[in-house]
Amino acid sequence: MTTLRTITFVLGLAAFAAAPAAAGGAGEQLGGLGKLGSMVKKANDLRELQVTDKEEQELGAAVSERIRARYGVVQDAGVHRYVSLVGTVLAQASSRPDLPWTFIVLDTDGVNAFAAPGGYVHITRGALALIQNEAELAGVLGHELVHVTEKHTIRSIQKSKSVQMGASETLSGSADLLERAVTATYDNIVEKGFGRAEENESDEKGIALANAVGYAPGGLGAFLARLKERNAASKEKRGLFASHPEMQSRLDNLTKEIASRKMTSTATLADRYTKTITYTPTPITEIATVAAGSAGLTGGEEKTEAKPAEEPKKKGGFGLGRLMPTGGGEKQQAQVSGSGSARGVDPEKDARGGSNPRPVPVKLAAADLARFKKEGGLK
Repeated sequence: MTTLRTITFVLGLAAFAAAPAAAGGAGEQLGGLGKLGSMVKKANDLRELQVTDKEEQELGAAVSERIRARYGVVQDAGVHRYVSLVGTVLAQASSRPDLPWTFIVLDTDGVNAFAAPGGYVHITRGALALIQNEAELAGVLGHELVHVTEKHTIRSIQKSKSVQMGASETLSGSADLLERAVTATYDNIVEKGFGRAEENESDEKGIALANAVGYAPGGLGAFLARLKERNAASKEKRGLFASHPEMQSRLDNLTKEIASRKMTSTATLADRYTKTITYTPTPITEIATVAAGSAGLTGGEEKTEAKPAEEPKKKGGFGLGRLMPTGGGEKQQAQVSGSGSARGVDPEKDARGGSNPRPVPVKLAAADLARFKKEGGLK
């Protein structure tokens, strides 16, 4: 179909051709026609970003690497195995069970979760600390899974002019295009977040997924209500509040969805959850953050020097995590400050992360999943 832009260029060409030769002569005029023709061809060659399943996984792997560099990874095989078991049970019942799903626990006190394309799901230890049972974990992971299965991030970056591609260009065949796509995706996931429509879809399909495998569908709502109470003193929307619909409206919608679709699964599995996840929540006012202005953030508050590295502890709460190594756009000179005094800093999103971005490999056999489901009374 002829676009308005093409019509405009063609009219411009016609007008140029009809005009008398300028003082520079017909040669210059013809040269100008050639350049204008090249502009028309270039404009018409540009197209929306196309992403194959393989390229989606490559994109997700690169984005996950940046997220891990930003927040660090909890180096606890038991925690990763448990989260991966819950996540994989859900993934197998999703609309994209064959993706190589990977579940990663980020080493930060901030309460957050991020889903990257291709099946990379990240959840912070701050979120695990606030969650109280397996059904709540399933609700959060189910929400993130839907962002991947419905390709919310892919659709978002396809609208970006910064990642348009040439007619003969491929994502995997152009290092420059891939880099732009990774940057746009990371920014969309970590900095901007999704819109109301995507969040509502992930809420609704996420709880349906959790219910389908046997988890109490009210788990996500229970977690969000606790998060709302925790953040009651905050005057601004933070972390999970930043891009999500108004919380009470969202909670009401979840309740209506459960009733209207007659979701009746009952497994909560609090004992199994607390047997493995023993983190203690950090109050939002005590979360250490990357200092304003030190990593592309805004604001001009006084910075404080980082304290010596200290490993996070279980049962007795967490000390301040170590500064992360540079990577994913972060700067080496990043320092830390208390979130309560850092104007322009979001204590959830900008929470200081751990220093080790190394992924923790988890291998799950079919027998492991079958046993896990049977012991929990899951479907």
